[in-house]
Amino acid sequence: MSSETLSPRLQEFLSSNRVHYDTMTHPHAFTARDTAASAHIDSHEMLKTVMVRLDGKLAMAVLPSDEWLDLAQLRKASGAREVALATEADFKDRFPECEVGAMPPFGNLYAMEVYAAASLADDDDIAFNAGTHRELMRMGWHDFERLVHPRMVELARH
Repeated sequence: MSSETLSPRLQEFLSSNRVHYDTMTHPHAFTARDTAASAHIDSHEMLKTVMVRLDGKLAMAVLPSDEWLDLAQLRKASGAREVALATEADFKDRFPECEVGAMPPFGNLYAMEVYAAASLADDDDIAFNAGTHRELMRMGWHDFERLVHPRMVELARH
């Protein structure tokens, strides 16, 4: 994948923080689990970014593709009174350089909180959509955690 297809905002952020990452192209896929299969990546290393509304404010829930978001656990972890899945209409304009649903899990670049599944702390490497449904980025979990400062919480069910 050429670096011009990456989100310029993300590319600049990673470069300025001296983060090593790899990119790869894979067959078109919409779900994180299908992406993991088509790219031959372990489904636990492949992240999915789920857009949610916490008391009306957009946030990201980041979890492995082999887990399901538990809204009740997210409500408890976030302290929000109202938790709901965001609709595409809620967030499609927040990521102008990305295909809808293929935004990378860097909510900090878009002024939104990131909640990450506690199970991710066991991973050395992670992979995620790099702005399209055909391109992935792989990097170390510890670099992601250092740059994004996600709130590590129990938010998934298997």
